[in-house]
Amino acid sequence: MIRLVTSCAAALTLGALALSAQDVKTPSEIAKFVNVNPAEKTDWPPKGPAPKRADGKPDINGAWAPNAIKANVDLVSTGVEVPFQPWAQKLYLERKLSLSKDDPEALCLPPGVPRMSTTPYPFRITEGPGGTFILYEGGAHVWRQIYTDGRPHSDDPNPSWLGESVGKWDGDTFVIDTIAQNGKTWIDESGLPTTDKIHVIERIKRVDLGHLEIEHTIDDPGAYTKPWKFTTHPEMLKGELIEYICQENNKDVQHLVGK
Repeated sequence: MIRLVTSCAAALTLGALALSAQDVKTPSEIAKFVNVNPAEKTDWPPKGPAPKRADGKPDINGAWAPNAIKANVDLVSTGVEVPFQPWAQKLYLERKLSLSKDDPEALCLPPGVPRMSTTPYPFRITEGPGGTFILYEGGAHVWRQIYTDGRPHSDDPNPSWLGESVGKWDGDTFVIDTIAQNGKTWIDESGLPTTDKIHVIERIKRVDLGHLEIEHTIDDPGAYTKPWKFTTHPEMLKGELIEYICQENNKDVQHLVGK
């Protein structure tokens, strides 16, 4: 497998074109893959009903491609209505006008939640006793631990890039409740801001064999006038996660000069 990724910032632009075909090794093979007739790609993602765990819950384990490059780059352009507070809208427009030159993810910092679900790198969900883990190929090469042992959120959690997450099943939907993020992340590349008051609910469904559906609800009273949401549809990854180090030989940062 080969993926054409040169840096964190470049991948945000090229993520939609990233290659995930098996055994593509030479330029001619890459060209052949890129120019495949779309009708020949219809065998992926695989079709069929959602698999079940032994307890009857949908099995959300596995490697997934976010399939959400438009949401990662510019959520507003996808039709999502964002209820800005005035200061947040002003900052958002300033970031767009500067061509997102200060995007933390372009500096190899963690994207935060919910952007971890839209950043164009695959991720793997692994459920275990007392916890569910999500391993991310990119986005600063980090991982999340979602406690599922019934514990509540901490009374005084330490703010961090990915916050503190607890999870539980609501029927056939796995619900992740995240608090205590540090407010330094952007929700998309265009610059939707966050504050340390952000509270995110992710509702994950296994809709069929080849797809998940993730509904993200953002409640950040520091930046927005009311909660708002958007939905992504990850696809089963064709291949496996590979090693990618954002900080290695990053050549893009010095070129992010904006206007």
